[in-house]
Amino acid sequence: MSGHSKWHTIKHKKAAIDAKRGKIFTRLIKEIVIAARNGGDPDMNPRLRTAITAAKAVSMPADNIKRAVMRGTGELEGATIEEVTYEGYGPGGAAIIVQCATDNRVRTVSDVRHIFSKAGGNMGEPNSVAWMFDRKSQVLIEGDKTNEEQLMEVALEAGADDVQNHGDSWAVLSAPEAHDAIVAALAKANIPTMSAEVGLIPKNTMAVESKNAAGMMRLLEQLEDYDDTQNVYTNYEPDESTVEAMG
Repeated sequence: MSGHSKWHTIKHKKAAIDAKRGKIFTRLIKEIVIAARNGGDPDMNPRLRTAITAAKAVSMPADNIKRAVMRGTGELEGATIEEVTYEGYGPGGAAIIVQCATDNRVRTVSDVRHIFSKAGGNMGEPNSVAWMFDRKSQVLIEGDKTNEEQLMEVALEAGADDVQNHGDSWAVLSAPEAHDAIVAALAKANIPTMSAEVGLIPKNTMAVESKNAAGMMRLLEQLEDYDDTQNVYTNYEPDESTVEAMG
């Protein structure tokens, strides 16, 4: 199966830095608020359960989580947060999907369009690139925390579709419905995870010409750093030299 991109690993490392400065809290709180609109009981709401698990993984205080759930269910007042998705292309033609959570749709679309344009990319129409991605569960594991035989046995028995070796990490891919079972099975087998989420995985990845690589990475970083951004997905596959330059 195609689909894993080094960008996802870069995003995970960046998230660890963001967590230290509390930036990740804002995104997770928005996700909990949005998820809780479909019910405040995580046992009955898979999206909320995943969001709360992610919040606990970065040591978000329980009171923050509780308030976010209550905002989502309407028990506490707060600004209305909308989910909006934008699609486009970066320098060199790689596809990008940006998922945002905003209390001002007009401001957000203007800002995202400006980020694309300034970095040499361009926004597309809805569904212009969405067909290039599948919605899947993806769990990342550090390469030295398990071995192929153990991981294959645990993951496939729990319902995974694929296990991929990317040198410094493993990626376990599955249908969204299998996400909780995969995470639970890995925990039971004492296999620690770097990240576990349900998101968009590119069906195939692509490289861009070296002259466009820096601009592509700059665009992805700026989209990630934008305050309303929740997730950035791309089918761009940076080469090793670009990854090393990113640290």
